[in-house]
Amino acid sequence: MYSILTGNCPRCHEESMYENSNPYALSKIFKMNERCSHCGLKYKIEPSFFYGAMYVSYGVGIAFAVAAFVISFLFLGSSLPTAFIAIVGTLVVFMPVIIRLSRNIWINFFVKYDPNSVKKYEAMAKS
Repeated sequence: MYSILTGNCPRCHEESMYENSNPYALSKIFKMNERCSHCGLKYKIEPSFFYGAMYVSYGVGIAFAVAAFVISFLFLGSSLPTAFIAIVGTLVVFMPVIIRLSRNIWINFFVKYDPNSVKKYEAMAKS
């Protein structure tokens, strides 16, 4: 969960996968480091690897939309058209967060946390 929420390397949790950790720097939203400098993990495991994150993004977007609806319609008592505007506004405002979050979830499906990965990488680099 830590690397999903922070955007850090899923294997060692030592550094951010992204060149700029702020998702609202829209010109650099998709720019990722090639490898982790601590454990050597290559983030783009294969060409077009993160296309699968689009499927995760759909689910995350639905979760944000449901949350916006529940807050606006049920808790604040707004009308249905106002709740619809709240859903659209929420999805537009949180789009960079949803993109990054879905990429983080996608890579964590394939790469598991290994607390000894930094030591293994350092030992392999020495030999």
